[in-house]
Amino acid sequence: MNAVLAGFATLVAVIAVGWVAGRARVLGEGAAGVLSRLSYFIATPALLLLTLAEADPAALLSTPLVATAGSAVLCAVLYVVIARWRWRPRAGDLATGALASCYVNAGNLGVAIAVYVLGDASLVAPVLLFQVLVLAPIGLTVLAASRGPGQDAPTRARLLTQPLRTPLVIGCASGLALAAFDWTPPAPVLRPVELLADLAVPAALLAYGASLHGAPRPASGATAGRVWLVVALKTVAQPAAAYAVGRWVVHLDDPALLAVTIASALPTAQNVFVYATAYDQGAALARDAVLLTTVLSVPVLTGIAVVLG
Repeated sequence: MNAVLAGFATLVAVIAVGWVAGRARVLGEGAAGVLSRLSYFIATPALLLLTLAEADPAALLSTPLVATAGSAVLCAVLYVVIARWRWRPRAGDLATGALASCYVNAGNLGVAIAVYVLGDASLVAPVLLFQVLVLAPIGLTVLAASRGPGQDAPTRARLLTQPLRTPLVIGCASGLALAAFDWTPPAPVLRPVELLADLAVPAALLAYGASLHGAPRPASGATAGRVWLVVALKTVAQPAAAYAVGRWVVHLDDPALLAVTIASALPTAQNVFVYATAYDQGAALARDAVLLTTVLSVPVLTGIAVVLG
């Protein structure tokens, strides 16, 4: 329980620094957008390259992933169906909401909880691989293909090749290639990548904190209904579905069942806000979803750890 709270405290501390910087305007106007693009286009691909270079791609097909991936896909589909029926948002906004409903904070908070609560950081590797290799490319393709009024519609060739041109997919593919060939780049090549990778998480958190200054009350205005739909799916439906699939479909043992339920109960990742800001599609919805799911996931994660641990 202490590890869960400590992980959240770290996130909140860095976000608070971003909020203070935004309030004081020490980074200038538009700092949140600049930091988000820095994280998305440069730092996060470097981080994923280093992470996947040491990962086992076969983990993507592990049995526990059936529960985590199944619950994620279910929540994304439920969001798309309900949101299209109730609000009919644009494709880009719909993609952001779907990602916010299922894309968990596995790379930051998830690693900390896996180490201190579950005792094994590798338990979040399948979730991370599934998100960056499956969920992110699909969501980013929709975001990149969405065009506002006055913008040219993307060609068929551009749509088909969009996943290959997104920075995160390039970083993932590079990391998997290094893992497949079991090759470690020389230090002069690796060290600049490591420096850039170190920027990924703090830049995303600072950007998120800066965006909160002057923002309206969470879940207010036209997006309120969609935000609460995301929150309900992310904090309640996803961990419940993961538990049900893990227990009654793939028959996981108790430690594995705890791991998949904890992983699915993690809050919406800041990456979703970074993606939405980078493509200017549903950024307000993503910001509110990250904030509310982060706050509400504290009692949810604590309860899961107590009941199943």
